[in-house]
Formats: sequence, C-alpha cells, structure tokens
Amino acid sequence: MQTLEHKLEASETLLLSLLESHDPNAVRVAWTGGKDSTTALFIWKAVLAHAGKGAPRAISLDTGCKFPEVLAFRDAMTREWGVDLFVARPGVSLSGYPLARDPVSCCRELKIEPLKRAIGETETRVLITGIRHDEHPDRAGRSSLEQRDTLSGWPAHMVCNPLLDWTETDIWAFHARFGLAHCPLYDHGYRSLGCMPCTTRGQGGERSGRAAAKEAHMAQLSSLGYF
Repeated sequence: MQTLEHKLEASETLLLSLLESHDPNAVRVAWTGGKDSTTALFIWKAVLAHAGKGAPRAISLDTGCKFPEVLAFRDAMTREWGVDLFVARPGVSLSGYPLARDPVSCCRELKIEPLKRAIGETETRVLITGIRHDEHPDRAGRSSLEQRDTLSGWPAHMVCNPLLDWTETDIWAFHARFGLAHCPLYDHGYRSLGCMPCTTRGQGGERSGRAAAKEAHMAQLSSLGYF
C-alpha cells in the first residue's frame, strides 16, 4: 500500500508536468470548498509558488442552495490565499424551482451548465479536481488526465484529477500535517458536502449523507460533464 508521502509525490509530479505543458493562466481548480478540492488547490498553489507563477485560479459553483458555512469558508480562504476566483451561478431562477425533485435535471441546470459556461468565459483549458477513486463506484475507473473535447457543447478542455489514489484518511492526514483550515460542518458530523437539499450528516460511508437518488445517477451525470 502506498504511503501518503508517495501519493503526494505522485500528485505533485502530475501537477508539475501540467505546469510544464500548459499556461498556468489557463488552469483552474474546481473548488467546492470541501476538504478534497481544498487539498488539490493547496498543492497546486504550492507548485505555482515554487515555480514563481503567481496565485492559483479557481472556479467555484454557487448553485444558490449551498451551505452558508461552505461559502463563508471559501470566501475566507480566497482572501487568505489570494485565489483568483470565478464564481459560476445558474442561469435559472430558484424561485419556485423544484430543487432535487429530478436529480439529473437539477444537477444539469444548477451545476453542469454553469460550469460549462464558466470554462468558456474564463478560457480554462485545464480543470483540476479533487475527486478520488474510493468515493463512488462511478469514480473507480477515472483517469488522472481526461480530455473533454467530445462532450456536447463543452469548450475544449482537459480534466486533471491529482488525488484519485488518495483516501479520506489521507486527506485529513494531509490537512493535519500542513495545518489546513476546513469548513466547520466537518466538525459537526458531515463527511461530504453538497447542496443543502441533497446533503445530511449520514450514518454510513463517506457519501452516505448524499441524496441516494442523485448518487444512483452518477454515471449519467458524469457523461454530461459532472465531475
């Protein structure tokens, strides 16, 4: 079994190769404010700083129904780390919107479409995520680098997943080692943070607090561009 040190080295190597092959201005982190994407952002920030390439860039989705604690944490860290943050918002009004009634339509309109527009508007060519293999069966077969030119209507871009082989324990060990801050909801029993209508504390695995209806459609959502 790989140690955290080996996993971190592999993640840094992947991101260093990314820096060598792409303009850092065209690279953004998909930052949810959760523990995993915050880890990915921190490592990318360190890689950029070591190379003298300036502050990290990120895209954050504000669906209009995020936990206020998540948004407050994201905004505080944006200021502390000097992140160039682009906040993507849905193009539909939430007044009377049937939140979570149809998980595919809801995620498409509140997450996927805003992300698609944000990638185009920011001229992002590489999107770094914090997804991990062990989070969900749909993510077990994901690759470190994924070209997304074939997705219908999406700007040409690549997705980079530097934390695929990390575990939840690895993430928290990394946070402890580097003294990373985290959203306070984790201290109150939450293990995975999504939108408020689809997230509870959960009583089982890491994503047991996520809405089962959405989790069951992850493969379909991924085919539409959900990461």
